[in-house]
Amino acid sequence: MSIVDVAIKRPVTVWMFTFAVMLFGLVGLSRLAVNLLPDLSYPTLTVRSNYTGAAPAEIEQLITKPIEEAVGVVKGLRKISSVSKAGQSDVLLEFEWDVAMDITSLEVREKLDLISLPLDVQKPLILKFNPSLDPIIRLGLQTSDNSVAGLTKLRTYAEYDVKRQLESLLGVASVKLGGGLEQEYQVIIDQHKLAQLNLSSQEIINRINAENINISAGKLIEGNTQYLVRTLNQFTDIRQIGELVVYRENGQIITLNDIATIVDGYKERTDVTRINAVEAVELAIYKEGDANTVQVAKLINNKLDAINKSLGDRYQLTVVYDQSTFISNAISEVKSAALIGGLLAMLILYLFLRSIIPTLIISLSIPVSVIATFNMMYGNGISLNIMSLGGIALATGLLVDNAIVVLENIARYKEQGLSAVEAARKGTKEVSGAIIASTLTTLAVFVPLIFVEGVAGQLFADQAMTVAFALIASLIVALTLIPMLASRQASQELDESEASSNAGNIAKNSTPINTAIDDGKSGFKALVWYKKITFILTLPLKLVFIWLPMLITRIVLLAFHGVNKVASLVMKPLTAGFNFIFDKFASFYSKSLTFALKHGVATLLISLTFAASALFILPKIGVELLPPLAQGEFYLELELAPGTPLAVTDRTINKIAQQLQQDKRIKSTYSLTGRGSLMTSNADKGGEHQARLQIMLHDSQNEAQVMADIRQYTQKLVGATTQLNQPELFTFSKPISIELASYDLDLLSSYSKRLTKLMQQDPQFVDVANSQRQGQPELAIHFNQKKIAQLGLNSPDIARLVAVKIGGNIASKYTLLDRKIDILVRSDKKQRDSIGDLRELVVNPNDDFPITLESISNIVETVGPAQINRINQQRVAVISANIAMGDQNSALARANELIKKLKLPLTVIPTFGGQSEEMQQSFTSMLMALTLAVFLVYLVMASQFESLLQPLLILFSVPLAAVGSIYGLYFFGSNISVIVFTGLIMLAGIVVNNAIVLLDRINQLREQGLDKISSIKQAAESRLRPIIMTTLTTALGLLPMALGMGEGSELRTPMAITVISGLLCSTLLTLVVLPVLYQLFDNKKFAEGVETVAGNNAPGINPLVEPQNV
Repeated sequence: MSIVDVAIKRPVTVWMFTFAVMLFGLVGLSRLAVNLLPDLSYPTLTVRSNYTGAAPAEIEQLITKPIEEAVGVVKGLRKISSVSKAGQSDVLLEFEWDVAMDITSLEVREKLDLISLPLDVQKPLILKFNPSLDPIIRLGLQTSDNSVAGLTKLRTYAEYDVKRQLESLLGVASVKLGGGLEQEYQVIIDQHKLAQLNLSSQEIINRINAENINISAGKLIEGNTQYLVRTLNQFTDIRQIGELVVYRENGQIITLNDIATIVDGYKERTDVTRINAVEAVELAIYKEGDANTVQVAKLINNKLDAINKSLGDRYQLTVVYDQSTFISNAISEVKSAALIGGLLAMLILYLFLRSIIPTLIISLSIPVSVIATFNMMYGNGISLNIMSLGGIALATGLLVDNAIVVLENIARYKEQGLSAVEAARKGTKEVSGAIIASTLTTLAVFVPLIFVEGVAGQLFADQAMTVAFALIASLIVALTLIPMLASRQASQELDESEASSNAGNIAKNSTPINTAIDDGKSGFKALVWYKKITFILTLPLKLVFIWLPMLITRIVLLAFHGVNKVASLVMKPLTAGFNFIFDKFASFYSKSLTFALKHGVATLLISLTFAASALFILPKIGVELLPPLAQGEFYLELELAPGTPLAVTDRTINKIAQQLQQDKRIKSTYSLTGRGSLMTSNADKGGEHQARLQIMLHDSQNEAQVMADIRQYTQKLVGATTQLNQPELFTFSKPISIELASYDLDLLSSYSKRLTKLMQQDPQFVDVANSQRQGQPELAIHFNQKKIAQLGLNSPDIARLVAVKIGGNIASKYTLLDRKIDILVRSDKKQRDSIGDLRELVVNPNDDFPITLESISNIVETVGPAQINRINQQRVAVISANIAMGDQNSALARANELIKKLKLPLTVIPTFGGQSEEMQQSFTSMLMALTLAVFLVYLVMASQFESLLQPLLILFSVPLAAVGSIYGLYFFGSNISVIVFTGLIMLAGIVVNNAIVLLDRINQLREQGLDKISSIKQAAESRLRPIIMTTLTTALGLLPMALGMGEGSELRTPMAITVISGLLCSTLLTLVVLPVLYQLFDNKKFAEGVETVAGNNAPGINPLVEPQNV
């Protein structure tokens, strides 16, 4: 017994199974995580090491090279690059896409543990680039008191109150702070007084650290009481630090107050944050990896309402950025697109069928399949994001295809006089092979996507899985629910006899006592009572699961009958006009097909010429990796000359922010000078001479124009380099990245500067940057080791003295309630504010004859490189740029022309990296996936038709679809990207469906004895309506996505345009070209017993569908 037979015979079972699937689907939907993008697990790791005060050259030699050599042997490593700059080393490791990054990360950590780095180097951090790990919300805490005391209290309140409240929320992983002033107790030493006592700064540090301690002395038992003995010597008051005895001789006691000043101050600033040009403390909130972004953001916003009420007038807490807003809007737009697409598909169905009941029966495929998809998404760990929901929207028009074919075939058999049950059984079974094959061809195209490398494979995996799940669900619905409904109510009239029969059966089953009375045997009385009890016990189940569903079904059908009558009257003019147009089209098609069959070769040549014309259009279409995603915000990156103090950089970015706030299109601004809470794996970010201004707009549609206007304004700034960038979602590489490699550093510097100048003068490029920039001014202290040895000194001790004098050293921590406040020891600012003070530093404070730093060293003012870039352990210069006009392909060609103008020597080797390298890798993988998809489609069709030639004829629809897609992309101005490639791969599985249905019908007619030409004509005429129906439902289902409205539409529109234009073109051409190809090339033999069959009443030929009788 087939699944169709089971579905028709057991309607209650089908309903219960459907309800169960929908119930679990809704439960799964409620538990799905909601994120902006799929989990983009990039195969990259950044090894970051900090070495405070070290120059780029030292960083390269002492840290970068040893790390590169250690991790260079890790399995799966594809490329290694590094950036060495003042105080920081970043080694970027790029692995193959099939590498398990969790295991690889552990292996990298093992390699790092084996190397020896300088003692002052902090333990290297391993950072991952994952856009989903960016903060979901950024908050700004402000105060009206911008004094030192006010900003210190602001930072303290943010760190020990607001942060803790937010971190306690479910789903919040951590909260990182930036800005404000962090409290610190400072011991400001008078170096002259210290020298008179022959004491060193290190001795003061050791003394403070030794005194500020509590020690447990053990237990003491006296009588029956046990005591814990502790010596409590930790500082409980800041005045105790100053009362510390640091020198005692001949009864003279010197305290710290005598030689130093104890200050309740703040740490040296490394960052400044401002909201709308007003200083603030930033709180960057990170969610847990598997948490629902929207739900976590909702909890945070609810908590913020409570916090704001407790703040009063002291502080203002503002939401600077909320990722959930964009996510919610983007997901809402996708839902709307799917809903509108589904309604348009239903409208097309009604216009063809002219009856509400069959329209609703077919339309049931959409909600049932979509809800079932949610269940499978939950089981496979797929979140609700703009890609997975885009897959559902994409599948909306496809979900009714199988149901259309099934119901159309059932209707034809019912017109022949078969009963509703028999028509449903025979009609469904006849097309089951075709719809299974067509579904398998669509599913087959998603298999090669697992071989796609690069960002495309990560980005579209969720979308491919979602479409596949929906199609599988729609196939099951078409083979079970649709024939069951058609068999129960295929017409608009109620089957009264069936209702009476059911009622009789229920009544019969409801009175089992009659059987016992008629039997007349007292031995059956117990059985009678047993049946009574069974009836009473099962009555609730029968009521809920049998009688109630039947009653509801009858009521619903009666309601639909009335609605159908009303809808028929209201929609009659529209349906009449639509069917008039379709009848004219069908008549025109019949004549065109007859003409094409008579002139087969000419028709084929015309089609080939049309296809070839697309080759002339193709070069005019732009190429890019991924379209930029407008989120209504972007960044202005500011860079001043290296060595610029933090205060100057902050003042500059603040002036820009104040100027931009006068633009009414700008909603708000947020600036970050220095590092702040920017925990990014991008090595180019951070530094006191760098700042980032985040600009939020009222309307994301104005983003491109606002960026252009700001670019014109910033070009007038003197002594500042600015760039405009969008949020890093897919890669932090720029569209254009040129790597010049050479062992000759002078040549590298010279040619990189020349290329940078050429690109800056070219209008096609903006935001041009060169890694070979002017470096930080340095004071290089070279010790005279011979003099140091003669004086009995050593280099490490002298270096520590210099460090304490200039930067200071943390001696201990002061405990205040549950807070730990650093105690910093450093020289008085008056004794360390000039190079002369540094030269006069006494390096032997314990001796009677002071020796200055200048006498045992050579202090030289130099300017080192800002950073040293290396790729595959070779020094390189990286020139990067954004594209001002044109596409990525034309920009790469233009950059190549500029490189040729330089006439580089053989020792300087140029290569393209960044997005161009990623694009080449992704496009190569996508081409391979497209080829494999077509091959798999061929395998499925060859198995279905038991022929090697006929699937080749069907595959001719794929290049015809590609031609339509090319014209569609050109007409709508879309570029070719990995999104378009994904659309082409999906198209390869969709467009063959119409050809399969047509060819399958031709073969059926020939098997029934009709000749080839008559079979082609009869099949084309009988399959024209379902083919046009499925094509229009799919195209109109995607139409809202193609219109490109709402957030995130940049990732949906190109694919929708690709599929719609390709499908429409392929359908129209397939209806003509495929019959011609079949006539010319198919020589398969059939038993043609009836050569003169013609018309709808011929033996074995089903009449055409009259939609009003479906």
